[in-house]
Amino acid sequence: MTTVKQVPQTMTVPLFAGQGKIEYGEKPVPRPGPGQLLLEVKANALCGSDRSQFYDGTKTTPGHEASGIVAAAGPGAKTAVGTPGVVFLMDFCGECRSCKLGFTNQCLGKRADYGFSHDGGYGPYMVVNENVFFAVDPSIPLTEATMLLDIMGTGGHAIKRAQLVHGDIGSVLVAGAGPIGLGVLAMAKLLLGEETPVFVMDYVQYRLDLAEKMGAIPVQLAGGNVKEAIRQAGLTGVDIAIDTSGKTAGRQSALDALNQRGVLVCVGHGQELNLQVSGDLIATERAVLGSEYFQYDELELNHRLIKRHLPYLSQIITHRYGPDGIQEAYELFFKGDTGKVIIEQ
Repeated sequence: MTTVKQVPQTMTVPLFAGQGKIEYGEKPVPRPGPGQLLLEVKANALCGSDRSQFYDGTKTTPGHEASGIVAAAGPGAKTAVGTPGVVFLMDFCGECRSCKLGFTNQCLGKRADYGFSHDGGYGPYMVVNENVFFAVDPSIPLTEATMLLDIMGTGGHAIKRAQLVHGDIGSVLVAGAGPIGLGVLAMAKLLLGEETPVFVMDYVQYRLDLAEKMGAIPVQLAGGNVKEAIRQAGLTGVDIAIDTSGKTAGRQSALDALNQRGVLVCVGHGQELNLQVSGDLIATERAVLGSEYFQYDELELNHRLIKRHLPYLSQIITHRYGPDGIQEAYELFFKGDTGKVIIEQ
């Protein structure tokens, strides 16, 4: 028998009409089916990958970094009504070769990308399959809980990808000081040690100032050179570089800054990378890896980390808006003078 909390029949949702315009309309509040949960959304974070939805429009309600409280559970679902938690973006099948090995971010039978293929977290309610819901400790505010997703999840996974190749990482370069870059910085400090030097390069001074506050060595690309900044810190290069910019120039600068055995991890989607295989890879035994989102089972470690380091991680969130402020939130976010921006319900 389906357990249902008292919820309205309809809800007001933002409509991404295209050309950077947010309108509002009504949708029915969905009902959870077998093995599904209805979440009362409490927060959803803006992401650079929302750009095409904001400018080109979409019929789907976006929002892929959602946190909320279980408002109803469909038949067979075991999560109690009232449980707070976050939503893993990718609805993985749990049965394919990748899923059975834990690589849920590489599921071969993926059923949804919440916020893209299915309605996401900018509406007051959303339905998800129970397997992608991760319960969080009630002591963690649900706005801050969104950092378990693209910030800690994606950032930490990129570092772990590098560790597969380079087991003795002593220095890090991050290309791009946007929210994902700040997440990589934070996770580098938490996973590799606070003393690990982390260089962060960007053109946006607001974000570089925030990165420096969080322990980075900032590199202002408008008037500086990343190799010179590394030399001034007493190093000849860095062991790993993580590109969150998606820009050819950023990736090239990151690759050029690597030590021998260095690893470039590409996180940001976008442009190309040009390689001279003999010099860039073979002679130096460097590696270039891709890193896509993160694995569901990484949430457990990150949940422990956020409970211990919440004040530090909370610095990444710089702006909060209500559901009627999505237009203003995106306009500010895409100008660049923000860290993570959250829509709170």
